[in-house]
Amino acid sequence: MATLKPILLVEDNPKDLELTLEAFAEAQLANDIVVARDGAEALSYLFHDDGQAVSKPTDPKYPAVIILDIKLPKVDGIEVLQRIKANENTRAIPVVMLTSSKEEQDLVRSYRLGVNAFVVKPVGFKEFFDAIRDIGSFWAILNEPPPGCHPRRPRGT
Repeated sequence: MATLKPILLVEDNPKDLELTLEAFAEAQLANDIVVARDGAEALSYLFHDDGQAVSKPTDPKYPAVIILDIKLPKVDGIEVLQRIKANENTRAIPVVMLTSSKEEQDLVRSYRLGVNAFVVKPVGFKEFFDAIRDIGSFWAILNEPPPGCHPRRPRGT
């Protein structure tokens, strides 16, 4: 079986990070979870200092999906999204904005830049947990990526 691609989780809130990791564990995702706690960390995972992508679709560290908060220290999520979608080697990576922002301008700008989904973080514990579990299951297991980009776990394993 092909190696599963990691999920890149970009989240600065310690409580949201902990809940997200627990929800992914409950979903029994076999993908490794790579955590970046700010936008600069996410960009350094994906790009060299000269702006060239660190990984290509055939690289084992190329993410299956990026779960990205908007309001991040150092570099905000909108700028991270813009850099991802502007680069030929990273633009096919699905990006899900998972944010507490309900601002219409964030939603519109994210979609204009090529975000694949925009999810407002539910306030309640159970709703948040369920949303994260469903996001992970959909993007890591159910979503059909472009040919040759992301090996995924066969259904039913």
